[in-house]
Amino acid sequence: MSLIDVMKNRRSVREYTDEDIPEEKLERIIQAGLLAPTSRNRKPCKFIVVRDKETLNKLSKSKRTGSKMLKGANVAIVVCADADKADTWVEDSSIALSYMNLMAEEQGIGSCWVQIHLRKTGINRSSEDYVRELFNLDEKCRIVGILSLGMPDKKPDGHDLSDLDYDKVEYV
Repeated sequence: MSLIDVMKNRRSVREYTDEDIPEEKLERIIQAGLLAPTSRNRKPCKFIVVRDKETLNKLSKSKRTGSKMLKGANVAIVVCADADKADTWVEDSSIALSYMNLMAEEQGIGSCWVQIHLRKTGINRSSEDYVRELFNLDEKCRIVGILSLGMPDKKPDGHDLSDLDYDKVEYV
């Protein structure tokens, strides 16, 4: 599958089967995150791979809305970064999440990005603090998001290039 086909077909998948993700496919997704570029190659990102169902259930409560699918996920990857190592931790983490999101699609794995940075739990607590405490992470460890992963139960149709809004493009 070409990269443009992967991009066209990638959709947020929030419903998963009970089937386990094959190890080699999960490894490819992790490799994609590790291959993601970072500012000045400082590599501040860390990936916490979560398989434990109890922990996935706790992660599903990390946001007021938009994190419930983690309860049914087969795996979640928490993407955090050392803010002391790079002031570009938001960008670096976002690129790593995007790379893993695209690789999940290429591997036939359903995925959904769960934003944690600047979000709140159901009891109005910082989502970052909630996740940081769950994994006993240091304050300098900043969390941009979590990638929910599972074998897709339902998947929306891909995008069509004819639907692209070229009015948003300006050539100078």
